[in-house]
Amino acid sequence: MTMVEKLLAWSSGREKTIPGEIVEGTLDMVLMNDVTGPLAIDQFRKIGVENVFDRAKIALVTDHYAPNKDVKSAEQCKMLRDFAREKGIDNYWEIGKCGIEHVLLPESGLVQPGMIIVGADSHTCTYGAFGAFATGIGSTEAAVAMATGKCWFRIPQSQLHMVEGHLGRMVTSKDAILSIIGRIGVEGASYMSMEFAGSAVDAMSMDSRATMSNMAIEAGAKCGIIAPDDMTRKYIEERVEDPIETEYLAPDEDCAYEAEYQYDAAKIEPVVAIPPLPSNVAPAADLDVEIDQAFLGSCTNGKLEDLALAANIIDGEKVAEGVRMIVIPATWHVYRQSMELGYVTTFLEAGACVSCPTCGPCLGGHMGVLADGEICVSSTNRNFVGRMGSTKSEVYLASPATVAASAISGKITDPRSV
Repeated sequence: MTMVEKLLAWSSGREKTIPGEIVEGTLDMVLMNDVTGPLAIDQFRKIGVENVFDRAKIALVTDHYAPNKDVKSAEQCKMLRDFAREKGIDNYWEIGKCGIEHVLLPESGLVQPGMIIVGADSHTCTYGAFGAFATGIGSTEAAVAMATGKCWFRIPQSQLHMVEGHLGRMVTSKDAILSIIGRIGVEGASYMSMEFAGSAVDAMSMDSRATMSNMAIEAGAKCGIIAPDDMTRKYIEERVEDPIETEYLAPDEDCAYEAEYQYDAAKIEPVVAIPPLPSNVAPAADLDVEIDQAFLGSCTNGKLEDLALAANIIDGEKVAEGVRMIVIPATWHVYRQSMELGYVTTFLEAGACVSCPTCGPCLGGHMGVLADGEICVSSTNRNFVGRMGSTKSEVYLASPATVAASAISGKITDPRSV
Protein backbone atom coordinates (compact mmCIF):
# COMPACT_ATOMS: atom_id res chain seq x y z
CA MET A 1 0.00 0.00 0.00
CA THR A 2 0.98 3.62 -0.49
CA MET A 3 1.33 5.90 2.51
CA VAL A 4 -2.16 7.34 2.24
CA GLU A 5 -3.68 3.88 1.81
CA LYS A 6 -1.92 2.71 4.99
CA LEU A 7 -2.94 5.75 7.00
CA LEU A 8 -6.60 5.54 6.04
CA ALA A 9 -6.66 1.76 6.54
CA TRP A 10 -5.30 2.23 10.05
CA SER A 11 -7.74 5.04 10.79
CA SER A 12 -10.77 3.10 9.56
CA GLY A 13 -9.85 -0.19 11.26
CA ARG A 14 -9.10 -2.05 8.05
CA GLU A 15 -6.18 -4.25 7.11
CA LYS A 16 -6.07 -2.82 3.60
CA THR A 17 -7.62 -0.12 1.44
CA ILE A 18 -7.64 0.38 -2.31
CA PRO A 19 -8.20 3.55 -4.36
CA GLY A 20 -11.85 4.37 -4.84
CA GLU A 21 -13.09 2.77 -1.62
CA ILE A 22 -15.14 4.87 0.78
CA VAL A 23 -14.06 4.61 4.41
CA GLU A 24 -14.97 6.36 7.65
CA GLY A 25 -11.85 7.49 9.45
CA THR A 26 -11.27 8.38 13.08
CA LEU A 27 -9.89 11.91 13.43
CA ASP A 28 -6.95 13.11 15.49
CA MET A 29 -7.42 16.84 14.87
CA VAL A 30 -10.11 19.13 13.45
CA LEU A 31 -9.01 22.65 12.51
CA MET A 32 -10.89 25.88 11.77
CA ASN A 33 -9.97 29.53 11.39
CA ASP A 34 -11.74 32.87 11.70
CA VAL A 35 -13.09 32.68 8.14
CA THR A 36 -14.34 29.08 8.08
CA GLY A 37 -14.97 28.61 11.81
CA PRO A 38 -18.06 30.80 12.28
CA LEU A 39 -20.05 28.86 9.67
CA ALA A 40 -18.88 25.57 11.18
CA ILE A 41 -19.94 26.73 14.64
CA ASP A 42 -23.38 27.72 13.34
CA GLN A 43 -23.80 24.29 11.75
CA PHE A 44 -22.49 22.55 14.87
CA ARG A 45 -25.22 24.16 16.97
CA LYS A 46 -27.85 22.93 14.51
CA ILE A 47 -26.70 19.33 14.99
CA GLY A 48 -27.90 19.52 18.58
CA VAL A 49 -24.96 17.97 20.42
CA GLU A 50 -23.77 19.67 23.58
CA ASN A 51 -20.01 19.17 23.35
CA VAL A 52 -17.29 18.57 20.79
CA PHE A 53 -16.05 14.99 20.52
CA ASP A 54 -12.70 15.76 22.18
CA ARG A 55 -11.66 19.20 23.47
CA ALA A 56 -7.98 18.38 22.93
CA LYS A 57 -8.54 17.47 19.28
CA ILE A 58 -10.08 20.74 18.11
CA ALA A 59 -7.97 23.71 17.04
CA LEU A 60 -9.41 27.20 16.52
CA VAL A 61 -7.01 29.71 14.99
CA THR A 62 -7.69 33.39 14.38
CA ASP A 63 -5.19 34.16 11.62
CA HIS A 64 -6.85 35.32 8.39
CA TYR A 65 -8.19 38.71 9.53
CA ALA A 66 -6.40 38.98 12.86
CA PRO A 67 -5.62 41.38 14.38
CA ASN A 68 -9.19 42.40 13.49
CA LYS A 69 -9.25 44.65 10.45
CA ASP A 70 -12.87 45.78 10.81
CA VAL A 71 -16.06 45.15 12.77
CA LYS A 72 -17.07 42.10 10.73
CA SER A 73 -13.73 40.38 11.27
CA ALA A 74 -13.84 41.31 14.95
CA GLU A 75 -17.20 39.55 15.25
CA GLN A 76 -15.83 36.47 13.48
CA CYS A 77 -12.84 36.25 15.80
CA LYS A 78 -15.07 36.84 18.83
CA MET A 79 -17.25 33.94 17.74
CA LEU A 80 -14.28 31.57 17.81
CA ARG A 81 -13.10 32.97 21.13
CA ASP A 82 -16.52 32.57 22.75
CA PHE A 83 -16.97 29.05 21.37
CA ALA A 84 -13.54 27.99 22.66
CA ARG A 85 -14.41 29.26 26.14
CA GLU A 86 -17.89 27.74 26.10
CA LYS A 87 -16.70 24.28 25.07
CA GLY A 88 -13.42 24.32 26.98
CA ILE A 89 -11.38 23.81 23.83
CA ASP A 90 -7.71 23.53 24.67
CA ASN A 91 -6.19 24.68 21.39
CA TYR A 92 -7.19 28.31 21.03
CA TRP A 93 -4.59 31.05 20.90
CA GLU A 94 -5.17 34.73 21.54
CA ILE A 95 -3.38 37.60 19.83
CA GLY A 96 0.21 37.68 21.03
CA LYS A 97 0.41 33.89 21.08
CA CYS A 98 -1.27 33.00 17.81
CA GLY A 99 0.04 32.73 14.27
CA ILE A 100 -0.74 31.27 10.87
CA GLU A 101 -2.46 27.94 11.50
CA HIS A 102 -0.35 25.70 9.27
CA VAL A 103 2.87 26.82 10.92
CA LEU A 104 1.43 27.19 14.42
CA LEU A 105 0.06 23.66 14.81
CA PRO A 106 3.29 21.76 14.01
CA GLU A 107 5.27 24.29 16.04
CA SER A 108 2.94 23.61 18.99
CA GLY A 109 3.41 19.84 18.82
CA LEU A 110 -0.12 19.17 17.59
CA VAL A 111 0.91 17.37 14.39
CA GLN A 112 2.52 13.93 14.39
CA PRO A 113 3.19 11.16 11.88
CA GLY A 114 0.24 8.80 11.59
CA MET A 115 -2.39 11.37 12.50
CA ILE A 116 -5.57 11.95 10.50
CA ILE A 117 -6.20 15.69 10.32
CA VAL A 118 -8.99 17.62 8.63
CA GLY A 119 -9.24 21.36 8.48
CA ALA A 120 -11.68 23.88 7.08
CA ASP A 121 -8.86 25.36 5.03
CA SER A 122 -7.49 24.08 1.75
CA HIS A 123 -3.84 24.26 2.84
CA THR A 124 -4.40 21.76 5.64
CA CYS A 125 -2.42 19.45 3.34
CA THR A 126 0.71 21.11 4.81
CA TYR A 127 0.79 18.57 7.64
CA GLY A 128 1.56 15.76 5.21
CA ALA A 129 5.18 16.91 5.49
CA PHE A 130 5.15 15.44 9.00
CA GLY A 131 3.83 12.05 7.92
CA ALA A 132 0.17 12.77 8.64
CA PHE A 133 -2.82 12.37 6.35
CA ALA A 134 -4.15 15.91 6.24
CA THR A 135 -6.71 17.43 3.93
CA GLY A 136 -9.08 20.36 3.64
CA ILE A 137 -12.83 20.07 4.11
CA GLY A 138 -15.79 22.44 4.06
CA SER A 139 -17.21 24.20 7.10
CA THR A 140 -20.33 22.01 7.24
CA GLU A 141 -18.19 18.87 7.18
CA ALA A 142 -16.00 20.41 9.88
CA ALA A 143 -19.07 20.89 12.07
CA VAL A 144 -19.92 17.19 11.79
CA ALA A 145 -16.28 16.28 12.42
CA MET A 146 -16.28 18.40 15.59
CA ALA A 147 -19.36 16.60 16.81
CA THR A 148 -18.45 13.02 15.91
CA GLY A 149 -14.67 12.76 15.52
CA LYS A 150 -15.31 10.95 12.24
CA CYS A 151 -15.11 11.82 8.55
CA TRP A 152 -15.64 9.86 5.36
CA PHE A 153 -12.91 9.62 2.74
CA ARG A 154 -12.62 8.17 -0.73
CA ILE A 155 -9.23 6.49 -0.92
CA PRO A 156 -7.21 8.53 -3.42
CA GLN A 157 -4.81 7.24 -6.01
CA SER A 158 -1.21 8.20 -5.35
CA GLN A 159 1.53 9.82 -7.40
CA LEU A 160 5.22 9.50 -6.57
CA HIS A 161 7.42 12.56 -7.11
CA MET A 162 11.10 11.65 -6.74
CA VAL A 163 13.50 14.59 -6.48
CA GLU A 164 17.07 13.29 -6.59
CA GLY A 165 20.38 15.06 -6.16
CA HIS A 166 21.21 18.41 -4.61
CA LEU A 167 19.41 21.74 -5.01
CA GLY A 168 21.75 24.48 -6.17
CA ARG A 169 22.69 27.74 -4.50
CA MET A 170 19.68 29.97 -3.82
CA VAL A 171 17.34 27.21 -5.02
CA THR A 172 14.71 26.23 -2.46
CA SER A 173 11.87 23.79 -1.91
CA LYS A 174 9.53 26.53 -3.19
CA ASP A 175 11.32 26.38 -6.53
CA ALA A 176 11.03 22.59 -6.44
CA ILE A 177 7.29 22.49 -5.80
CA LEU A 178 6.58 25.25 -8.32
CA SER A 179 8.59 23.28 -10.88
CA ILE A 180 6.57 20.16 -10.11
CA ILE A 181 3.27 22.03 -10.47
CA GLY A 182 4.58 23.60 -13.67
CA ARG A 183 5.18 20.12 -15.04
CA ILE A 184 1.90 18.42 -14.12
CA GLY A 185 -0.45 21.43 -14.08
CA VAL A 186 -3.06 22.68 -11.63
CA GLU A 187 -5.23 19.61 -12.26
CA GLY A 188 -2.37 17.16 -12.61
CA ALA A 189 -3.00 15.48 -9.27
CA SER A 190 -6.74 16.06 -8.83
CA TYR A 191 -8.03 14.11 -5.80
CA MET A 192 -4.74 12.23 -5.59
CA SER A 193 -2.08 11.90 -2.93
CA MET A 194 1.25 13.38 -3.94
CA GLU A 195 4.10 11.49 -2.25
CA PHE A 196 7.38 13.42 -2.25
CA ALA A 197 10.60 11.44 -1.91
CA GLY A 198 14.19 11.22 -3.09
CA SER A 199 17.56 12.36 -1.79
CA ALA A 200 16.77 16.06 -2.31
CA VAL A 201 13.61 15.76 -0.21
CA ASP A 202 15.47 13.74 2.42
CA ALA A 203 17.97 16.59 2.74
CA MET A 204 15.29 19.24 3.22
CA SER A 205 14.54 20.72 6.64
CA MET A 206 11.07 20.21 8.08
CA ASP A 207 10.23 23.81 7.18
CA SER A 208 11.22 23.17 3.57
CA ARG A 209 9.24 19.95 3.42
CA ALA A 210 6.21 21.79 4.76
CA THR A 211 6.45 24.17 1.80
CA MET A 212 6.31 21.18 -0.57
CA SER A 213 3.23 19.66 1.05
CA ASN A 214 1.56 23.05 1.47
CA MET A 215 1.32 23.57 -2.27
CA ALA A 216 0.10 20.07 -3.20
CA ILE A 217 -3.42 21.49 -3.34
CA GLU A 218 -2.28 23.83 -6.12
CA ALA A 219 -1.97 20.72 -8.32
CA GLY A 220 -5.44 19.63 -7.19
CA ALA A 221 -4.12 17.02 -4.76
CA LYS A 222 -6.06 15.58 -1.83
CA CYS A 223 -2.87 15.59 0.20
CA GLY A 224 0.89 15.95 -0.13
CA ILE A 225 2.80 13.52 2.04
CA ILE A 226 6.39 12.72 2.97
CA ALA A 227 7.46 9.55 4.80
CA PRO A 228 8.73 10.36 8.29
CA ASP A 229 12.42 9.83 8.95
CA ASP A 230 14.96 10.65 11.66
CA MET A 231 14.61 14.37 10.95
CA THR A 232 10.85 14.12 11.40
CA ARG A 233 11.22 12.18 14.62
CA LYS A 234 13.70 14.69 16.02
CA TYR A 235 11.34 17.56 15.22
CA ILE A 236 8.43 15.77 16.89
CA GLU A 237 10.38 14.64 19.94
CA GLU A 238 11.41 18.24 20.63
CA ARG A 239 7.73 19.22 20.82
CA VAL A 240 5.78 16.14 21.96
CA GLU A 241 6.18 14.20 25.21
CA ASP A 242 4.79 10.89 23.89
CA PRO A 243 5.38 10.64 20.11
CA ILE A 244 3.32 8.22 18.01
CA GLU A 245 5.24 5.19 16.69
CA THR A 246 6.02 5.80 13.01
CA GLU A 247 7.83 2.68 11.80
CA TYR A 248 4.86 1.45 9.76
CA LEU A 249 4.47 4.63 7.75
CA ALA A 250 6.81 3.95 4.83
CA PRO A 251 5.07 2.96 1.58
CA ASP A 252 5.42 -0.67 0.53
CA GLU A 253 8.07 -1.30 -2.11
CA ASP A 254 5.53 -2.99 -4.39
CA CYS A 255 2.75 -0.39 -3.97
CA ALA A 256 0.98 0.87 -7.08
CA TYR A 257 1.18 4.52 -8.12
CA GLU A 258 -1.03 6.25 -10.65
CA ALA A 259 2.11 7.92 -11.98
CA GLU A 260 5.77 8.29 -11.05
CA TYR A 261 7.79 11.41 -11.83
CA GLN A 262 11.55 11.92 -11.65
CA TYR A 263 13.28 15.28 -11.14
CA ASP A 264 16.97 16.18 -11.19
CA ALA A 265 17.41 18.64 -8.33
CA ALA A 266 20.53 20.09 -9.94
CA LYS A 267 18.45 21.22 -12.92
CA ILE A 268 15.87 23.05 -10.83
CA GLU A 269 16.48 26.80 -10.83
CA PRO A 270 14.86 29.83 -9.19
CA VAL A 271 11.45 30.15 -10.80
CA VAL A 272 8.33 32.26 -10.56
CA ALA A 273 4.70 31.44 -11.29
CA ILE A 274 3.26 34.01 -13.66
CA PRO A 275 -0.36 35.06 -12.99
CA PRO A 276 -3.02 33.82 -13.00
CA LEU A 277 -1.98 30.20 -12.27
CA PRO A 278 0.64 28.53 -10.05
CA SER A 279 1.47 26.29 -13.02
CA ASN A 280 2.61 29.16 -15.27
CA VAL A 281 6.21 28.63 -14.24
CA ALA A 282 9.22 30.35 -15.78
CA PRO A 283 12.84 30.94 -14.72
CA ALA A 284 13.18 34.14 -12.71
CA ALA A 285 16.17 35.05 -14.87
CA ASP A 286 13.95 35.14 -17.98
CA LEU A 287 11.62 37.81 -16.63
CA ASP A 288 12.06 41.56 -16.61
CA VAL A 289 8.98 42.63 -14.66
CA GLU A 290 9.02 45.73 -12.48
CA ILE A 291 7.23 45.36 -9.15
CA ASP A 292 5.32 47.58 -6.75
CA GLN A 293 5.37 45.23 -3.76
CA ALA A 294 7.40 42.32 -2.42
CA PHE A 295 5.71 40.14 0.17
CA LEU A 296 7.53 37.66 2.40
CA GLY A 297 5.28 35.58 4.62
CA SER A 298 2.31 33.16 4.62
CA CYS A 299 1.91 29.53 5.65
CA THR A 300 4.05 28.63 2.65
CA ASN A 301 7.12 30.74 3.35
CA GLY A 302 6.81 32.74 6.56
CA LYS A 303 8.93 30.36 8.62
CA LEU A 304 12.24 31.10 10.31
CA GLU A 305 14.46 29.67 7.59
CA ASP A 306 12.55 31.71 5.00
CA LEU A 307 13.17 34.94 6.87
CA ALA A 308 16.80 33.96 7.45
CA LEU A 309 17.39 33.41 3.74
CA ALA A 310 15.77 36.71 2.79
CA ALA A 311 17.59 38.64 5.52
CA ASN A 312 20.92 37.28 4.33
CA ILE A 313 20.24 38.65 0.84
CA ILE A 314 18.93 42.01 2.03
CA ASP A 315 21.56 42.60 4.72
CA GLY A 316 23.24 45.95 4.02
CA GLU A 317 20.94 46.69 1.07
CA LYS A 318 17.91 48.93 0.64
CA VAL A 319 14.48 48.18 -0.73
CA ALA A 320 14.32 49.73 -4.19
CA GLU A 321 12.76 53.16 -4.65
CA GLY A 322 9.06 52.82 -5.39
CA VAL A 323 8.82 49.30 -3.96
CA ARG A 324 7.02 48.31 -0.75
CA MET A 325 8.40 45.29 1.05
CA ILE A 326 6.19 43.63 3.65
CA VAL A 327 7.52 40.91 5.94
CA ILE A 328 5.16 38.86 8.10
CA PRO A 329 6.61 36.14 10.35
CA ALA A 330 4.22 33.19 10.44
CA THR A 331 4.00 32.92 14.24
CA TRP A 332 5.03 34.86 17.32
CA HIS A 333 7.68 32.23 18.00
CA VAL A 334 9.15 32.87 14.55
CA TYR A 335 8.88 36.62 15.19
CA ARG A 336 10.75 36.39 18.50
CA GLN A 337 13.47 34.21 17.02
CA SER A 338 13.82 36.60 14.09
CA MET A 339 14.24 39.48 16.51
CA GLU A 340 16.84 37.62 18.56
CA LEU A 341 18.81 36.69 15.45
CA GLY A 342 18.71 40.22 14.05
CA TYR A 343 16.55 39.51 11.01
CA VAL A 344 13.87 42.02 11.97
CA THR A 345 16.48 44.76 12.34
CA THR A 346 17.92 43.83 8.94
CA PHE A 347 14.52 44.17 7.29
CA LEU A 348 13.75 47.46 9.04
CA GLU A 349 17.10 48.98 8.14
CA ALA A 350 16.51 48.00 4.52
CA GLY A 351 13.22 49.90 4.55
CA ALA A 352 10.82 46.98 4.84
CA CYS A 353 7.66 46.88 6.95
CA VAL A 354 7.53 44.03 9.48
CA SER A 355 4.04 43.05 10.64
CA CYS A 356 2.67 40.85 13.40
CA PRO A 357 1.72 37.27 12.42
CA THR A 358 -1.31 37.09 10.13
CA CYS A 359 -2.37 35.65 6.78
CA GLY A 360 -3.17 39.24 5.84
CA PRO A 361 -2.31 40.09 2.24
CA CYS A 362 -2.07 36.48 1.04
CA LEU A 363 -5.85 36.31 0.61
CA GLY A 364 -6.32 40.02 -0.05
CA GLY A 365 -7.42 40.52 3.53
CA HIS A 366 -5.36 43.37 4.95
CA MET A 367 -1.78 44.47 5.73
CA GLY A 368 -0.75 44.78 2.09
CA VAL A 369 -3.74 44.59 -0.27
CA LEU A 370 -2.98 45.49 -3.90
CA ALA A 371 -4.56 48.32 -5.92
CA ASP A 372 -5.46 48.39 -9.62
CA GLY A 373 -2.47 47.79 -11.86
CA GLU A 374 -0.06 46.88 -9.06
CA ILE A 375 2.36 43.97 -9.33
CA CYS A 376 3.56 41.94 -6.36
CA VAL A 377 6.21 39.24 -6.14
CA SER A 378 5.09 37.04 -3.28
CA SER A 379 6.22 34.01 -1.30
CA THR A 380 2.59 32.86 -1.02
CA ASN A 381 0.86 29.95 -2.73
CA ARG A 382 -1.81 31.39 -5.04
CA ASN A 383 -1.80 33.97 -7.79
CA PHE A 384 -5.38 33.80 -9.07
CA VAL A 385 -7.10 36.92 -10.38
CA GLY A 386 -7.79 39.22 -7.43
CA ARG A 387 -6.10 36.93 -4.91
CA MET A 388 -4.22 39.72 -3.12
CA GLY A 389 -6.60 42.58 -3.82
CA SER A 390 -7.76 44.24 -7.01
CA THR A 391 -8.76 42.02 -9.91
CA LYS A 392 -6.55 44.31 -11.98
CA SER A 393 -3.45 43.56 -9.89
CA GLU A 394 -1.00 40.73 -10.56
CA VAL A 395 0.81 38.31 -8.26
CA TYR A 396 4.00 36.45 -9.17
CA LEU A 397 4.76 33.52 -6.86
CA ALA A 398 8.37 32.99 -5.87
CA SER A 399 10.75 31.76 -3.19
CA PRO A 400 11.85 33.94 -0.26
CA ALA A 401 15.22 34.34 -2.00
CA THR A 402 13.63 35.60 -5.20
CA VAL A 403 11.30 37.90 -3.26
CA ALA A 404 14.24 39.43 -1.39
CA ALA A 405 16.38 39.85 -4.49
CA SER A 406 13.46 41.43 -6.34
CA ALA A 407 12.73 43.83 -3.47
CA ILE A 408 16.19 45.39 -3.67
CA SER A 409 16.41 45.41 -7.47
CA GLY A 410 12.88 46.71 -8.10
CA LYS A 411 12.04 43.97 -10.57
CA ILE A 412 11.74 40.19 -10.57
CA THR A 413 15.29 38.97 -10.13
CA ASP A 414 17.12 35.65 -10.01
CA PRO A 415 18.61 35.62 -6.47
CA ARG A 416 21.82 34.08 -7.79
CA SER A 417 22.57 37.37 -9.51
CA VAL A 418 22.70 39.55 -6.39
